[in-house]
Amino acid sequence: MGRLVYDGLVRLSVDDRTLTHLQVVIGDKLRRREAFTLSWANGLDEGGGRIAIWVHPGSALSFTFDKGERHRLNRAWLIALANAANTSAGLQLVPEPTTESDAETAESTS
Repeated sequence: MGRLVYDGLVRLSVDDRTLTHLQVVIGDKLRRREAFTLSWANGLDEGGGRIAIWVHPGSALSFTFDKGERHRLNRAWLIALANAANTSAGLQLVPEPTTESDAETAESTS
């Protein structure tokens, strides 16, 4: 599992492939100096509930990957994640689409 750490305190653990896609989308937003909310559900082993963080160009973020391999990017997934980040609900983890119709469904539910 890879980890996204926000301000040294808040951690999101996800598989390396998901983290790669989040890194690209978050990097693109911050490069354009855009702030946004990132939220996710905690697992029961972490106490449950949801976490939401305000990500802005001054945020201290680190992306740590368990493996050194580079993952092939799924353009449809990047688009779905970026579209979610541009909503008032902010960036939320959506499942990786495997087909064009999956990408449309992921975009419409975010």
